[in-house]
Amino acid sequence: MDTIDKISAVYRNTAEEARQELNKVQQKIYRIGSLRLLLFVAGVAGIIYFRSESWGTLAGIALITLLPFLFLMKYHNRLFHRKDYLEKKMEINGQELAALDYDTSSFDDGEAYIDPTHLYTCDLDVFGPHSLFQYINRTCTQPGKHRLARWLGKHLERKEEIIRRQEAVSELAPELKFRQRFRILGLLYKGKAADETELCQWAESPSIFRSRKLLRLLPVLVTGTNLICLALVMAGILPASIYGIIWTCFVIAGFGFTGKVTRMQAIYGKKLQILSTYAALLHLMEKQPAQATLLKEIKQQIGGEKRKASHSISRLNKLMNELDQRNNVFMYVILNGLFFWELRQIMRIEAWKEQYAAELPGWLDAIGQMDALNSLATFAYNHPDYIYPKIVQAERKGKGNLTKEEETGTETGFTKAETGNASSSFRLRAEALGHPLMNRDRCVRNDIDMAKRPSFIIITGANMAGKSTYLRTVGINYLLACIGAPVCARQMEITPARLITSLRTSDSLNDNESYFFAELKRLKLIIDKLQAGEELFIILDEILKGTNSMDKQKGSFALIKQFMTLQTNGIIATHDLLLGTLIDLFPDDIRNYRFEADITDNELTFSYRLRPGIAQNMNACFLMKKMGIAVAD
Repeated sequence: MDTIDKISAVYRNTAEEARQELNKVQQKIYRIGSLRLLLFVAGVAGIIYFRSESWGTLAGIALITLLPFLFLMKYHNRLFHRKDYLEKKMEINGQELAALDYDTSSFDDGEAYIDPTHLYTCDLDVFGPHSLFQYINRTCTQPGKHRLARWLGKHLERKEEIIRRQEAVSELAPELKFRQRFRILGLLYKGKAADETELCQWAESPSIFRSRKLLRLLPVLVTGTNLICLALVMAGILPASIYGIIWTCFVIAGFGFTGKVTRMQAIYGKKLQILSTYAALLHLMEKQPAQATLLKEIKQQIGGEKRKASHSISRLNKLMNELDQRNNVFMYVILNGLFFWELRQIMRIEAWKEQYAAELPGWLDAIGQMDALNSLATFAYNHPDYIYPKIVQAERKGKGNLTKEEETGTETGFTKAETGNASSSFRLRAEALGHPLMNRDRCVRNDIDMAKRPSFIIITGANMAGKSTYLRTVGINYLLACIGAPVCARQMEITPARLITSLRTSDSLNDNESYFFAELKRLKLIIDKLQAGEELFIILDEILKGTNSMDKQKGSFALIKQFMTLQTNGIIATHDLLLGTLIDLFPDDIRNYRFEADITDNELTFSYRLRPGIAQNMNACFLMKKMGIAVAD
């Protein structure tokens, strides 16, 4: 297994190799630029010096200097593309080095996806500055960014789907060159948020010109007429002046379509420029071998071994570039007069759309999936100590219908004694569980063990002792597990259920809504989902904290009893030590754990270690005295 130091070395070496090649490319650019200038000056000087010579001599001088000049111009452009590529390669490897030190400021934080009413993303800091999205996000396309946000906002709940994604992420994780090339190609063109939608709208829009049979025949008629007239002129039958008038009429008639073509080009021309980037990404995907089922399906979605999506999109991109020739007035007039070229070209684009429009959304979806998978794979690559959790699907079983694995527990790494109630249909077990956004050198890891339904863990403890951090650690790793990513744990197994949290409910002045009422709405939502038969995993922090202590205690007892009746699972953190007595009512279904604040030599210390039982030490009065606030004894 690689270590963080080895991974850092890979990124540094890759960036250094790119820097060295960039220096060579920049030197070539300078030399080629100088040579181009020399050829241009030599050509102009030669024509001026031999201006009194024959046209053949002047044409020879122009040819000798122009052809190499044009060749060097194309080579120069390729060098500039390579320069841009290498600069981006250096940049992304520098970003990865910073990310290994928890500096993710260069990545999109997904702030646009923040939703305070979401079931869990706001509580777990999934989106926004210093969020999980920003930590994972390496997407380079708009479809990829939207796809990754959707995965984080709506995790998978079926074992088979999670395992399929785990396999794909695991296969892509070591493919550093593929992932970096994909990202660089995507970043070289920065698409806009509306690109995907507008491309699909264009694909679904009706054809304007090909829908009319007469317009489809016009380019053929004009081309045929021009050929006949040219033949007649060469045969001396038709005067050239008459043909000139006919040709001019064709040019003028062609202008009748210019307005509509110009509007189409103005609306979609620049948006379709991104297709060249998408074609490059699709070509890269087509060449990449695939073993995981999900990756094979993505390749099949872009044509498999039959019709290549990259070739089809490259053809459209070529057609759009050819249409840009209309901006050259000289070429535009000649081609339009001879072939009705503008109309012919726009109908070729419409023909492409009719043939491939239905497939374009699928291609964009495939790019988005691969882009999002690459982000998860980079996350896995950057964390070699993380593991892929074992996924156990929930089953409704009666006595005697247990699997061999459930009876022995040998495959999961837990002993039979730890298995508890063998008829359990929910599992959440982890060893050395840590928060992925906390510095690896300071992160204190804890375990969790929940092996039946219903089951609740009640955590008590002092202020700042680690309760809320533990809840977020469990929640964020549960989410990672359910999107097919590796988790920050030594070992983990989960049963996927819908995650729902209530950790930082806030009041709303706009909705004239109190803090307490907002919390009640969230709890009502949870109850409604449970009563509708949904399987949930619930994480709550200090429930009913918006009311007085007597009401809070009574309401909390009633709520947890209702959770038990509705056969659900979850974790509740609280300052109310009396909630720990619920274990007397549900000895098999509730367990108490605590985070303690230890007072030693008149100093407050925290171990951040989860311990069994109910908290013994509270620190509010101690802290008030330390800060000089009078507290009655």
